[in-house]
Amino acid sequence: MTITKTPLEKGFEKVFTPLQDFIHDQTTCSLVLIICTISALTIANSPFAESYEAILKTPFGFVLGEWSFQMSLRHWINEGLMTFFFLLLGMEIKREILVGEIRVVQRLIPIISAALGGMLVPAVIYYLFNAGTFFAKGWGIPMATDTAFAVGILALLGKRIPQAAFTFLTALAIIDDLGAILVIAFFYSESISMPHLSVSVLLLGMLILCNICGIRRPVVYLIGGLLAWAAMLGSGIHATVAGILVAITVPARPKQEPFWFVRKTNSLIRKFEDIEKSKDDETPLLGEATQHAVVEEVQNAAEKTTTPLRRWERALEHPVALLVLPIFALANAGISLNMQVISNLWNETLAVGVILGLIIGKGIGIPFFTWLALRLNLGHLPPSINIYHIVGIGFLGGMGFTMSIFISNLGFENMPETLMTAKTGILIASFIAGVSGYLWLKKFSFVGPVSSG
Repeated sequence: MTITKTPLEKGFEKVFTPLQDFIHDQTTCSLVLIICTISALTIANSPFAESYEAILKTPFGFVLGEWSFQMSLRHWINEGLMTFFFLLLGMEIKREILVGEIRVVQRLIPIISAALGGMLVPAVIYYLFNAGTFFAKGWGIPMATDTAFAVGILALLGKRIPQAAFTFLTALAIIDDLGAILVIAFFYSESISMPHLSVSVLLLGMLILCNICGIRRPVVYLIGGLLAWAAMLGSGIHATVAGILVAITVPARPKQEPFWFVRKTNSLIRKFEDIEKSKDDETPLLGEATQHAVVEEVQNAAEKTTTPLRRWERALEHPVALLVLPIFALANAGISLNMQVISNLWNETLAVGVILGLIIGKGIGIPFFTWLALRLNLGHLPPSINIYHIVGIGFLGGMGFTMSIFISNLGFENMPETLMTAKTGILIASFIAGVSGYLWLKKFSFVGPVSSG
């Protein structure tokens, strides 16, 4: 039976298909983040600035009699919504460790070396400028890399960049972010409440037990994760860490083996063909309940043969990229800018430490530690990239935006002027790092086998 499409449907597909391609494009998240960042900056430097801040400080929550649970809108975004970002990040880390690039020792060591250099050197540079001052507690700010921005800039270079460079940068950013998460957990948490922490650990243990028992229903992990998040919120450890810990419990084993799927789907396809041959040609699929049932069985078989880890990761990718991170940018990138503030930044050791830590620290630390690992024969790069690519990746690593702003919020909460200084430094450094990485890779990058020594 030939399916006839209406003119409106054909016209809609002409619009919708490019939109789907746009959403799948690596540069999309970066573009949306840029738009939201510019929007936040515009609002913060407009007559609507006070209203913008007032909305973000508005308390929201639940009240039941004398019991209440409320946080400001900004806190709900930073400690609630961003948990989904950390959940996705945790699942990416788990997948990479199990089956990704960072499980291959010879490829892993240079990436770990690059990540260590990209964390240690920026932190040291920042600390050198701020040692002995109150600002020293912000040493974690220049350690992080914004994966969305960095990969987005890399994607702008198109075919000039080998696929291995994307893999290296993504794996580097994942390890980098894991380091930042550990820093948040151990150095940017408040005094610990053991009862709350014990409840959170108990809930996470129950989710691990569910995994071991083969329970794969999303609702179980969603409810358990929400309860663990609430307990973590009261523990003194930043609540978003719960996202990472819940990700560890997500099942990574399929319910059925691949050959079961082959046998099952072959049988269902034959059944579908038999129904198609026997039915009236004019009967639409909508009116053929048995064929619909067969298609649904194929979907169920596919679900049983894939892993919850990969399915849930894919389900979260676009909501996090196109909703969570942009909302975070809108809520946190709004800083008041003027030439006097920018010119005075170089007199602020906090800003200098952030800017030089992200640009110089990442730009030197990532390629130098990678080169050191190669010189010591501790591993090797993929054949299609060389140290010139790693230098460009080092510059792009200086785009700390999301995680750097997140850590600055933790380090200088309730200190608006200090926080504004840190955020301004992050924005300036991220812009310079992105432009530098793009120009470097445009000049020195090429596709093809090259020496990595």
